[in-house]
Amino acid sequence: MPPTQPFRISFSPITIAVALTALMAATLFVVYDTVRTFDDARRELSIVGHVLASEIEDMAPEAASAVVSASSQRFAGIARASLLVPSTVPGSNALTSQWVPAAPHGVLSLETEQGRAWSGIGQRGAAAFGLVGLIVLLVARRRRNDMPDMVQRHNYRTLAAAIPMGVACWTRSGKLIVCNEQYRSRLDINGFGTTYPEAVKRLTMGGYIKLLNEDDGSKMVELHREDGSCLLIDERPLGDGAIMTLISDVTEARKTDTMLHAIRQEQRLLARRYHEEKLKAEAASRSKTNFLAHLSHDIRTPLNHIIGFAELMRHQTYGPLGDERYADYVQSIKSSGEHLLTSFATILDLVELESGQKPLRSEPVSIDDLLDGTIQRFQAQASRAGVLFVLGEPCAAVVNGDRLGLSRMVANIVENALRFTPSGGKVTLNAFAARDGVVIEITDTGLGMGEERLASLSQPFALGDSTFTRDGIGPGLGISISRAIAELSGGNLAIDSSPSLGTTVAISLPLPASEAMKAA
Repeated sequence: MPPTQPFRISFSPITIAVALTALMAATLFVVYDTVRTFDDARRELSIVGHVLASEIEDMAPEAASAVVSASSQRFAGIARASLLVPSTVPGSNALTSQWVPAAPHGVLSLETEQGRAWSGIGQRGAAAFGLVGLIVLLVARRRRNDMPDMVQRHNYRTLAAAIPMGVACWTRSGKLIVCNEQYRSRLDINGFGTTYPEAVKRLTMGGYIKLLNEDDGSKMVELHREDGSCLLIDERPLGDGAIMTLISDVTEARKTDTMLHAIRQEQRLLARRYHEEKLKAEAASRSKTNFLAHLSHDIRTPLNHIIGFAELMRHQTYGPLGDERYADYVQSIKSSGEHLLTSFATILDLVELESGQKPLRSEPVSIDDLLDGTIQRFQAQASRAGVLFVLGEPCAAVVNGDRLGLSRMVANIVENALRFTPSGGKVTLNAFAARDGVVIEITDTGLGMGEERLASLSQPFALGDSTFTRDGIGPGLGISISRAIAELSGGNLAIDSSPSLGTTVAISLPLPASEAMKAA
């Protein structure tokens, strides 16, 4: 707060206007008082003259002159009285004299004391001009302690009323100029007279202040009160050392900020825990992958021995087996071994794809040729199952990828579609080229799946126990392998299915830059 300035008189435009108005009023008063004073004197002389004229009307000239001469002692306002001949009387009365007809003695001339009249006028005029000076002094002293004039205070009041928060304006000495109702309610004050230190004391009672910003005469502080409320106080300069205080209630905003801060802290904690759990899951996945890879390698070697020995026994290379049933047993051993070998080979392929140990080649692959090859491969199987296998219109799209991998990806989906579509159903194979990629769709009218089964397809070995009872069903890795190939090729695999209505599998693959430009 700036230091208190010594008392001084400041003549503002309002003060000058008041002074000029008072001076004009005093001048008019003096003029009026002068005219009225001499008018009253002449009226008094006229009354006295008519009284004397009536008294000397029947007197002798000598007696009349004596009465007139003695009239100055009888009447206090008369300085001189005499009888004149009518021919010597001036044409008009003077300011301090009056002529009254006094027949038969002529004209009665009466004069008052001018010094007395002018003295009274001077005293009253001095009092009037002294009052002017007093008024000017009082108006000027209204600006003591830099208090603005009435016009400025009205402007401040209008400004404070228009601002929807607590507002108070102060002089440089800390005197309150104006404040609005919101500010009064904060400090519980009425009217003026409150100083800046008193206001700060009332605001901070039972609380504490936190400075937020201070720059170029402006200051912003945050007031935390005892009742739990939080006020934001913004002080800004107004010129001539005056300042404006803005008060707004930010209690709810601070509560929200505190809540958001707590939420962010919780989010960071959850993110850290998620990262830790993700690292653990990735480590577990790598352990699982390594375990499956080693298990697959360890089992395939004895399976190859079993299959080889079964083949030798089936051909009875070293002599007959004896009973004919042994030939059936050997064939079953060979078939089961081959099935297990195929399953473990599939598991190993999935592990290598997921771990990146089996990189895919990148070469131009025609989508139409890829689908034609798939149709030729599964047309006979579809005919045996009584399923209509249809190929859609060509798309003339060429992608970069591993031809064998892409062929296996589509074949796995088509094989599942044919396997789970009953006789009389339909499997459709389509491809659609867009500006940024190509989409391969395999749609069947088979059994379909519910939401729970559909959600579980993202995990390997997701087929239910009932599906394994059918001949030829593997461990449920076809979709997982197809998804892995699609993702490694830069694409994605999505499945939409409904029970008893069928399933649609969509595989999106990106187009090379040149092909994308042609499509565009």
